[in-house]
This record gives sequence, C-alpha cells and structure tokens, in this order.
Amino acid sequence: MASDTIPIRQGEELDTSVIEKYLREQLPDLPEGILTIDQFSFGKSNLTYQLKIAEWEAVLRRPPLGSVAPKAHDMEREYKILKEISPHFAAAPRPYLFADENVIGSPFFVMERKRGIVLDTDFPEGIMPTDEMCRSLSETMVDHLVELHSIDYTKTRLTEMTKPEGFMERQVIGWIRRYERAETDIVEGVEHLKQWMLKNVSESKTPAIIHYDYKLNNSMFNEDLTKMVGLFDWEMTTVGDPLADLGVAMSYWIQPDDSDLLKRGMGKPPVTVIPGFMTRDDFMERYAKKSGMDLANMNFYQTFAYFKLAVICQQIYYRWKKGQTKDSRFAHLDAFVSSLIQYALYTATKKG
Repeated sequence: MASDTIPIRQGEELDTSVIEKYLREQLPDLPEGILTIDQFSFGKSNLTYQLKIAEWEAVLRRPPLGSVAPKAHDMEREYKILKEISPHFAAAPRPYLFADENVIGSPFFVMERKRGIVLDTDFPEGIMPTDEMCRSLSETMVDHLVELHSIDYTKTRLTEMTKPEGFMERQVIGWIRRYERAETDIVEGVEHLKQWMLKNVSESKTPAIIHYDYKLNNSMFNEDLTKMVGLFDWEMTTVGDPLADLGVAMSYWIQPDDSDLLKRGMGKPPVTVIPGFMTRDDFMERYAKKSGMDLANMNFYQTFAYFKLAVICQQIYYRWKKGQTKDSRFAHLDAFVSSLIQYALYTATKKG
C-alpha cells in the first residue's frame, strides 16, 4: 500500500523530544525505541501527524498555525467527542490522550492510527474501479451515515456537551458571522443568500449525533474497498439536525454533470464523478429509505451546506492571505468560495 505520509512541511515541524517525553509520561506501556514523526498529506485545516515508535503507531492532531476562528479547532472537544462515540461506532478512532498548549505551544490530542485506503481524486494504483465497486462504496457511505444518526446520544455524555434545541437557527446565524469575520473580498449575491437562509431556516428534526464533515476523503476503507474501517475529522461533530449532516455530505458529493467549477474545486475532481457512483438524488433516496426520514425540505439544507463549505474555504483563504500559512494550495481558494456562493444561490431557487 502506498504511503499516506510525507516529510513535515516547512514551518509545521514538531519538537520530537518534547512529544516523546510527554508520551512516555502519559502512556507507560510504549515500546522501547526512538519516536519518528511524519505528516499526513491530506487535510487542509488541522495539522495531522503520524507518530511511530517501533511497531507502535498513533496520530497527533493540532490546530493550524496562526489565529483561528473562535470555537474552531477545539482539540479538547474533539478528543471528548471521540471518547464518547468510538465505543458505539467502530469507524471512529479511539482517543488516547489530550494535552493543552503547555506541552508544544498549542493543544493537541493523540488517537488510534487506522490503516486502509482513503479515496480522493484517484483510486490506488492496481485497483480498477467497476460500476459494482463504485455502487457498493456509495451504499457504504449512505449506510454508515444512517448508522451514526441511529446511535442513542442520550446514553453518552454528549448530552452535557451539546444543545440540540434551536440547532438550525443557531447554525445559520453562526456561519454567517464566521463568514463576515473572515471576509476578504465582496462576493456577488452573498447578502441575498444570507437573507434567504435567515428567512427560510428549517425547523430542526429529531436530534441525532451528526459528523458534520461527512465525505469520502474523510473515510477509510479496507483493501478490497468492501468495508469502512475509519472515519476522521470529528471536530464539527455535535448533536443536531441529521438532515443538516446529509446536506453537508451532499455538498461534497460531486457528480459527473456538475459544473467544472464545482467539480474541480481546488484541483482534480473526486472519484465520485466516475460512472457507477450514486448521484446525490440516489444517495438521498437510499438515506430516506434506510432512515425513514422525510426529505421534503432538503433544498434548504443543501443551500446552507454549500454556504457552510464556502465559509470553511474562506476561513482557510483568509489565513493564507494574512500570511498565517504558506501552503500554496490555498492561493486561489477565493475563486472557489465565489463559485460555492453562486451554487448555493442556484440551489436555493432551482425548485422555486
């Protein structure tokens, strides 16, 4: 299997000796050997590293460099979320420890290292996708989302960490404020979109655990792609409206007839444009059948999801423009933000 790590990017190095000392204090059963640290190539927000001592492996997650949006990149919260969810949802990594900023200058947590295949813009070398394989992967994605939403959150401590009442109204207001804090350029139509969302906000459904960043390249599959073995990036997870989660999943689920701007985003389109993968309508139809949910108002949820994705990209672009990250992948994110805003406007009006 090809390596999913790279040498650490300049400016994103960690102090290996400090981390090893802390790990050995907190995890006394670690094997003998020297700690090595590599960086994962995927991910555009939090920084994620592989830790390895002899045969022991783990993953370290820390916030991005520079200033971050209020309440964003909360490592302690993500650690606690995983602690509550991983016993009930096998694809969630088990968390090992959390550390505040006194250890390396920023908070971080360490979790289980899962092994498998992450699909993004290509299938791994040696795997030829078939219609049957792509359909099966689509079904797996739907079914795990339904499984997550079916967990009884009242049997976890998430009841103490979340507030599902009034979820969608708070979300719309909150993401509008995030956009305004990170705004760098005037985007045509954004004011109209804000007003449409505030006017049409949907009444929240029966609350459920929602991942809120559910997409193919946050998932990991076994080597024959028949089973999901990992689901990552739980920082946005909460208890809220499950259809908001479905809407977010659909904002990432690109299909062959989408516009080039939507398909390419920051580069090559995802594998979901390959024949055999479900369309968004197919995905939602299976979700409705498996979950029993009424999707009559999905137009609102999809519109909001495209706006939410635009805000996330705008926050990243803001950090790049302010010189807080030197990652060249982010230099043209402003064009993608504008495209997402236009697509959100289109989605809001396409069904009347």
